[in-house]
Amino acid sequence: MLEELKEEEIVKKVGGRFKLSTLIQKRLVQLNQGSRALVSADTHDKMSIVLKEIMQDKIMLNMDNKVVSLEEMAASSEGPDLDSMDL
Repeated sequence: MLEELKEEEIVKKVGGRFKLSTLIQKRLVQLNQGSRALVSADTHDKMSIVLKEIMQDKIMLNMDNKVVSLEEMAASSEGPDLDSMDL
């Protein structure tokens, strides 16, 4: 379970140890409040679920240090629908 934390890969993936600890803590709070897991896991260990989500690029911190899923990031990065008349 915690073997992933010993690897530098997960630290680099998130952008540093501080960001990693922040992401883990905030995602654990979400799961404890009833959010659904974004990965299939045959365990109830929330820490393992969070680490799997990070390693599978399912979650990240946005610029406001809030946990977002990549689906949310993709949806928010799409610009508004503009018509040529709007320009």
